[in-house]
Amino acid sequence: MSQNNKPDQQGEKKANEQDRHHVAVLGGGSFGTAMVKVLAENGHTTHFWMRDARQVDEVAEQHCNSRYMPGIKLSGNIRPTSDLAEAIAQAEIVFVAIPSKAFRTVIVENAASFRDEQIVVSLTKGIEKEGFKLMSEILQSELPRARIGVLSGPNLASEIVNRDLTATVIAAKDPDVRRKVQQMLGCEYFRVYANVDMYGVELSGALKNIYAIVAGLAAALELGENAKAMLITRSLAEMSRFAVSLGANPMTFMGLAGVGDLVVTCTSPKSRNFRIGYAIGQGKKLDEAVAEIGQVAEGIYTLLLVKEKAEEIGIYMPLVKGLYEILYGNASIKAVINSLMMAVQNSDVEFILPRTLTH
Repeated sequence: MSQNNKPDQQGEKKANEQDRHHVAVLGGGSFGTAMVKVLAENGHTTHFWMRDARQVDEVAEQHCNSRYMPGIKLSGNIRPTSDLAEAIAQAEIVFVAIPSKAFRTVIVENAASFRDEQIVVSLTKGIEKEGFKLMSEILQSELPRARIGVLSGPNLASEIVNRDLTATVIAAKDPDVRRKVQQMLGCEYFRVYANVDMYGVELSGALKNIYAIVAGLAAALELGENAKAMLITRSLAEMSRFAVSLGANPMTFMGLAGVGDLVVTCTSPKSRNFRIGYAIGQGKKLDEAVAEIGQVAEGIYTLLLVKEKAEEIGIYMPLVKGLYEILYGNASIKAVINSLMMAVQNSDVEFILPRTLTH
């Protein structure tokens, strides 16, 4: 879409007084910053918590977050702070965009600051190593009186801040949580769909990062468009097989949070995980690729956890196994690809043929 066809900055959504709310965003990375921009432009008082005092000062004084969103102006009623209790004190909804490795620590340290019945929505696509816990499960265990939701979908932060047309999914069991998140985030360029399958929406958002690395490898090797299509659809079959075995709804993978998120991260160089895979496909070591990207690529951590979990519960995941062998077992990319192509030709669409025939 050309810049001229995007919603006009001057014509941004004007919220009526009764539609304006206090909201909080925890985490000053790229996606947290993107959500702050959407919420503030929608007319909400947006409390923006960042651990780094220098980031807080920059947002307050220069209205930008140059480390994660260089060149992007943050406008509206944004209140940056390094005091988490202050950030969430008045917030009707708290959006948590903290990296998975620090997620529980931050929540535990500040659990007493959250109010009963406060809506807390995870934006983080990752898995905690201990017990294979998703972020919503951490919130449910540490904030048992909060109302929990998950936001996930094909949402590249760099496009959201440029007001490119984007859609996402809010998953929550409580219909009031779904409705309020839709009302607060929805605008002419950001559409919010609803789902009740929190586990499936969240797990698909974590799993797709693994396959984005695979897709980046394929792109670097110039395997061709047919191969890309094969890898994406086999990735969808593999991730849905794994997630459904853990209790997710298979239909979730047909929507934005499943195939939608998978497609965008497996085809876009804007995806950090895709770029990691591309760099490795060009011959870089994993550490070199990570240093080159300079930001957290959740797929690296998720790969280790999913491989271990798949082996524990006996789920067939050849792409996960193959990527693990490339990154950690010194296997050549071509050898892994050859082994995948020589494997048993199984079911195309998961859940159609009997389970015994899909392996």
